Amino acid sequence: MTETEEKNSPRSMGVEEELLLVDPDTGLARSVAEAVVGPSEGSGPEELSQEFQREQVETGTRPCVRADDLAVQIRNRRQRAADRAREAGAEVAALGTSPLAVEPSLTPESRYRRMAAEFGLTAQEQLTCGCHVHVQVDSDEEGAAVLDRIRPWLPVLTAMSANSPFWQGNDSGYRSYRSLVWGRWPTAGPYDPFGSADGYRQTVHSLLATGTILDEGMVYFDARLSRHWPTVEIRVADVCLDADDAVLLALLVRGLVETAAREWRAGRPPAPVPTSLLRLAGWRAARSGLEGQLLDPGTCRPVPAEDAVRTLLGHLAPALDDAGDLRTATDLTERLLARGNGARIQRSVVEGGGGLADVVAEAVKHTLV
Repeated sequence: MTETEEKNSPRSMGVEEELLLVDPDTGLARSVAEAVVGPSEGSGPEELSQEFQREQVETGTRPCVRADDLAVQIRNRRQRAADRAREAGAEVAALGTSPLAVEPSLTPESRYRRMAAEFGLTAQEQLTCGCHVHVQVDSDEEGAAVLDRIRPWLPVLTAMSANSPFWQGNDSGYRSYRSLVWGRWPTAGPYDPFGSADGYRQTVHSLLATGTILDEGMVYFDARLSRHWPTVEIRVADVCLDADDAVLLALLVRGLVETAAREWRAGRPPAPVPTSLLRLAGWRAARSGLEGQLLDPGTCRPVPAEDAVRTLLGHLAPALDDAGDLRTATDLTERLLARGNGARIQRSVVEGGGGLADVVAEAVKHTLV
């Protein structure tokens, strides 16, 4: 691929968002996913679908190239989910966890029942809503090379998207408590470098051979090769309260994938960051969000969160510019840093004298802005 082709052919991207279903009056999570999703109308990624618990639904965009197209799709999907939820007497809220106490109810599907039986309380309490970004890759070999090279940068995305400070009616002390709850699954979190597509496949085979996880769908790495699409799937983010933040997340992920692919083609090796440090960096991001310190992706030393975000943006600037995304990504980043992420907005409601039901009500409003 020539430099001109790189600039003229941005990779396609898509976004999957998990949304919480809540009572419009009390803010409590409601188990009405079946009514919201309704009968299947197709198998495309754009369809509303059920998730692990009946108090949530998932939306998915079609693959697209332009940021404005993605923004329209994300908002349309959220609105469609909201319209269907209202028919079932509920609302949708883009929240990483339910601020109010909840006893989730499992979606009655055989695979989910097996997971619940095998993983006990980890499965029973797993009502969390994330945002997964898919970005096109040309081959599994390129995808594995990308996975190896994006590892140090993923905690910054967790911090930017953090939107789950409350858990079971309490302030967790974290900005992304979803990350901690999700991390209870045996394969969740950062991963060692794979070295090649064969290395990736061998790792997955080794995990399956332990008999601990049910299937390849339970390979919950922070980023992985998609089983169904020619994409890399990045899975570290909370669902974003503001739709613009979901667009920003997707642009940054596409920039990461493109930057990593260029490094691979140029023969630049991945940064040799130990997985133990990446696990710590992910914990720090979940704890601090954008309001404390993060670990610098290059040095693994503490820096103000804003500095880590700007380092990420600088790292991606050439790829973002070639895709025509640099101005949009910069503007959206500045807006995010100025107003704060979802965790900041949630906490501001409580700091202003509101209760957790008010937090949910405010989230319902933000979800459809």
